[in-house]
Amino acid sequence: MTDQFVLDLARQALMMALQLAAPFLIAALIVGLLVGIFQSLTQIQEQTLAFVPKLVIIGVVFVVGLPWMLQSLVTYTRGILMMLADLPR
Repeated sequence: MTDQFVLDLARQALMMALQLAAPFLIAALIVGLLVGIFQSLTQIQEQTLAFVPKLVIIGVVFVVGLPWMLQSLVTYTRGILMMLADLPR
């Protein structure tokens, strides 16, 4: 196992984590921005108004994106296992 192999594994793991987290982060960012604009326009400073829509949208993103996420993780795991199987002993 070379240094380059370990670095490639780490890079792939970070990219997979970023790919899986991006839809949640982007959805929360957009909803937070919209709620913040709404709160500043109406001068309503209720804390739950910012939290509940984010929670609902993240739940929707999770339900909609779950098949894609699972497929990505299965593909990634298969790739890692194939790479480990090909390592010289």
